[in-house]
Amino acid sequence: MIIACPHCAGLNRIPAEKLAAAPVCGKCKQPLFSGQPVDITSANFANLVQKSELPIVLDFWASWCGPCLNFAPVFSQAARELEPNFRFGKINTEQQQQLAAQFQIRSIPTLMLFQQGTMIAQLAGALPKSQFYQWLQQNAAKLNSVS
Repeated sequence: MIIACPHCAGLNRIPAEKLAAAPVCGKCKQPLFSGQPVDITSANFANLVQKSELPIVLDFWASWCGPCLNFAPVFSQAARELEPNFRFGKINTEQQQQLAAQFQIRSIPTLMLFQQGTMIAQLAGALPKSQFYQWLQQNAAKLNSVS
């Protein structure tokens, strides 16, 4: 699998069966999985979302948004518990206005699930942990049909 590094956005080829073996980036030598959401920017979007073969869940958020701030711990917990099956990324809509406009973000938080640049699912609004995990599980079945 091609996996983008969350630190330098370098692309790495990792056998799928070795994803759980704490692989490190061949470029910067940092861990490919940190159990933390990755800050997605215009600069690293192509490698982390479009070129990486790992499914990524994006959280479009803003610092002034109460529901966004309430959902942040659930999203972080999902990153700790569900990597390396999914990568989790956060897009600050105030700082990344171009990305927010590209995806026509009208309300926040907005969640999107991508695989290799293809949007698989989208959901507006914050969810409790159990419903968020259920949403991920329901849409995980669609991932296999894309790859």
